[in-house]
Amino acid sequence: MDLFLVICGALISVMNPLGTVPIFVGLTQEHTTSERNKIAFWASFNVLVILLISFFAGKFILIFFGITLNSLKIAGGLIIIFSGFSLLTGAFAKSKGMSKDSVQEDINTRPDISLTPLALPMIAGPGAISLLIMFNQEHTGLVNVMIILAAIVISTLFVFLILRSSFVIVKAMGASGINALSRIIGFIVIAIGVEFITVAITSIFHIK
Repeated sequence: MDLFLVICGALISVMNPLGTVPIFVGLTQEHTTSERNKIAFWASFNVLVILLISFFAGKFILIFFGITLNSLKIAGGLIIIFSGFSLLTGAFAKSKGMSKDSVQEDINTRPDISLTPLALPMIAGPGAISLLIMFNQEHTGLVNVMIILAAIVISTLFVFLILRSSFVIVKAMGASGINALSRIIGFIVIAIGVEFITVAITSIFHIK
């Protein structure tokens, strides 16, 4: 249960679906409720596929490029810290390569936004991908793998519920409420990134 809660908390914090709510609202404001729900479903499904591929294929990427787990932890930790700072400064969308102009362009030109920009890179970005590769290397055994898969599914379901309720959330919390909560999540995300780097450095220098 502890492993499940840790992975769920880490994934949800790093993916930060709440930070995607304003982008989702901007991209789907001209759609009907049924169309929004369909986009939310397919975006979440794409997130699930990306996370599963990252978890199962990540170790082969490490082997192919000769990357050690400690190197991945440091690189992933830096990416996660950068995402956390973006949340703290309110520049989350910009750090994901999104802006008001690009959102408007997507509305006008992109027939399907569920994969890009929503699933990738807004939700299942480099931070979440590197996180799962690390979990794959650290937690072996059938039981642990099943726990991690359950955490991935639950986290994806949470993403779907947030996206599906985006317009309700915006009305209830407002932009200021979402920004405040994102900054709190940003602090947690930074702490996760620092922890990965600390563990890697401790392992490299055998610090007890």
